[in-house]
Amino acid sequence: MQTNFEKWKDRYERNRARKDQIERCVQLEVLTEEEYEKIIGEEYNAD
Repeated sequence: MQTNFEKWKDRYERNRARKDQIERCVQLEVLTEEEYEKIIGEEYNAD
């Protein structure tokens, strides 16, 4: 079974999830800011 991180990373890499969707996962505490940075390759900005 995949972790949330693995699931969302795979979706993002396959263009099945957008950056804003990954940001929303952080807001909902599905992913951490660190995981966001690993997936997107940019620092998370909570503006």
